[in-house]
Amino acid sequence: MASISDIAEQLRNLLDATNQAREEALRIAREVIRFSANSIRASHREEYETARELMSEARARADQMREMLKQHPEIYYAGYVQDAQKEYAEAELTYAIIREQPLPRHDELGVEPAAYLNGLAEAIGECRRHVLDLLRHGDLDRGERILNIMDEAYYALITFDYPDAVTQGLRRQTDMVRGVLERTRGDITLLQQQRELEITIRSAVEKLSDAARSDNP
Repeated sequence: MASISDIAEQLRNLLDATNQAREEALRIAREVIRFSANSIRASHREEYETARELMSEARARADQMREMLKQHPEIYYAGYVQDAQKEYAEAELTYAIIREQPLPRHDELGVEPAAYLNGLAEAIGECRRHVLDLLRHGDLDRGERILNIMDEAYYALITFDYPDAVTQGLRRQTDMVRGVLERTRGDITLLQQQRELEITIRSAVEKLSDAARSDNP
């Protein structure tokens, strides 16, 4: 039978290893989040090569973190690992939507299902910013195409009717997404109406000019 001191020493060694894994995972998670945020910023600036490079850095660290924590599931599922995965998924999904590319699956990204779904919800919010940029540049057609992708993603998200403990608060995220879509659709509709009004006014001015020329040959 082991002595109390032997038992204590064994447990101390185990907890030391767990604490070291936790500290390292926190450091890596922060790097994943930083690279992901910078990638999203690059996507908005249409610096797509830079965005892909930053996503690769985030992916490498997310994979490293997952591999490192195989022996420490209590840390892997503590929360901040999934937060980092969510940010990485958001970067990948924002890029795909902006580029109008097929969305990668969660297993292709190496993230947990709930992290993926929450990342998708936040990507929709990021894409509103991109649509507004498109509208400011007069690219209404592309703005509408991006909105359609956002719509499709939202209608997929609302089918996941599970407790928050399973989806990590997805219901709250989908409520946010609904508001984002409503505002974005309103912005596009307003621009469409403005364009139609401009066309109507231009047509009326041209008719008046033609009539004036006819009356004064």
